[in-house]
Amino acid sequence: MTENTDTVQQQQANLQKALWAAANDLRSNMDASEFRNYLLGMIFYRYLSQKTAKYVDTLLEDYPELTTYQELVAEAGEEDVRAELLDTLGYVVLPEDLFSNMIKEISANNFSVEHLEIAVNRVQSSTIGTDSEQDFDHLFDDMDLSSTRLGSSVTARSGLIAKVMLSINSIETDYDNTQIDVLGDAYEYLIGQFAASAGKKAGEFYTPQKVSSILAKLVTMDKKKLRNVYDPTAGSGSLLLRVGDEAEVSYYAGQELNGTTYNLARMNLLLHDVSFDDFNIEQGDTLENDKYGDQKFDAVVANPPYSANWNADASKNDDLRFGSFGKLAPKSKADFAFVETMLYHLSDEGTMAVVLPHGVLFRGAGEGLIRKQMIESMNVLDGVIGLPANLFYGTSIPTTILVFKKNRTNNDIFFIDASNDFEKAKNQNNLTNEHVDKIIATYQKREDVEKYAHKAELAEIVENDFNLNIPRYVDTFEEEEPIDLVQVSKELVDLNAEIKKSEAEFLAMLDELAVTDETKDLIEATKEVFK
Repeated sequence: MTENTDTVQQQQANLQKALWAAANDLRSNMDASEFRNYLLGMIFYRYLSQKTAKYVDTLLEDYPELTTYQELVAEAGEEDVRAELLDTLGYVVLPEDLFSNMIKEISANNFSVEHLEIAVNRVQSSTIGTDSEQDFDHLFDDMDLSSTRLGSSVTARSGLIAKVMLSINSIETDYDNTQIDVLGDAYEYLIGQFAASAGKKAGEFYTPQKVSSILAKLVTMDKKKLRNVYDPTAGSGSLLLRVGDEAEVSYYAGQELNGTTYNLARMNLLLHDVSFDDFNIEQGDTLENDKYGDQKFDAVVANPPYSANWNADASKNDDLRFGSFGKLAPKSKADFAFVETMLYHLSDEGTMAVVLPHGVLFRGAGEGLIRKQMIESMNVLDGVIGLPANLFYGTSIPTTILVFKKNRTNNDIFFIDASNDFEKAKNQNNLTNEHVDKIIATYQKREDVEKYAHKAELAEIVENDFNLNIPRYVDTFEEEEPIDLVQVSKELVDLNAEIKKSEAEFLAMLDELAVTDETKDLIEATKEVFK
């Protein structure tokens, strides 16, 4: 689908309006990290209901005499309908449990939050013993509808959730025509508005869309199809999905430590019509327990937590991901440990792109040795792209994108300094489509651009002792215009004359004042200042 900027902005505005209304209903009861889970969970449950209703409409085409889901169940039998839904959708939402049916209950003043709680549990239990069970297991755990934080009684909780559901129901969700990432955009908006009160490092698990777009375009450059894509720090799953926007992806894989965002990633993939057969998101610490063994991927992308602590004990040298580099990443900076994991899972024909803090470009000791190994011995580092500061929620530091490829025939590294290309917004800087296109077009051409890009040969990298700090390779220094000393001197003379003239006029005005005993001393003191 071709993106229309006006349409995107309108759809995002509508989404944000609905979220703001829903958040205002919940925010007095709990902090942002909690109510965010309720809002995202209800957006997703509404999606499951809508997708069910849409598929049921196709089934009803075989029964011209029937018009409703309830009639279909009565005619074809619940077990047959259930089997059909499980086979195609991977889950079951019963007619009475549809989100739209509960909205009718709210309008009729007979809605109970217990119905929504039962309905959510029925969806999860419908997948037990099926191929989609893992994708739905504990998926709604963060949406505790029996919590007293929502109200001290069922009636109170029902009233509050009813108001939230009405706000959610106003969100445009014609997913065939919607040009925004509804769940991802909702997540980003809620982080932007309420992250401070949530006390979370939001930047660790949400990548701004334009940054995601750059990573996706880099790993799909000149490719229309990918066998698979992998993200070792999957977060909300939006980065994986962005790769799918750029190329046809057959399989999505990821791993996420945070339980809430692990659930969100699974929701996000399902919401974007990625079949339960075509993705797998694992939960766990990627560095401690890599769930993907020796699997290889055609595209690898990530925005890992920056300079995180990790368990860099001696046993890690026996891990195939880390042992061949001769040195482990420092315990207080896991950046290269994530890079090594990504490289290990990168196929020989694949491309990987990762967002990291600038320190990985120049820090010494073990990181310097790892960097040298990647450049000199392995020849896998293909490019370095400097991004502007203050792009991410939770951190204002400038970041860099590293691009890696295996089996390179060249040994140069292409540098881009895009740190000055951004659009300033209220709370953070943004990239525009033009900024993204400029980076990608420049990277594709791989030619020097004055004050913006440079292709550095290996000899130049060696000369800099494998320090990849971008200003060493891309000179963005702007000379100041020469100062006309004669003109400046003339302006100073003229200014001094103006000051003298003003002083004389002021002193003359003092002499004209009516002098009294009370003002005489003050006037004389003022004249002394100008002597």
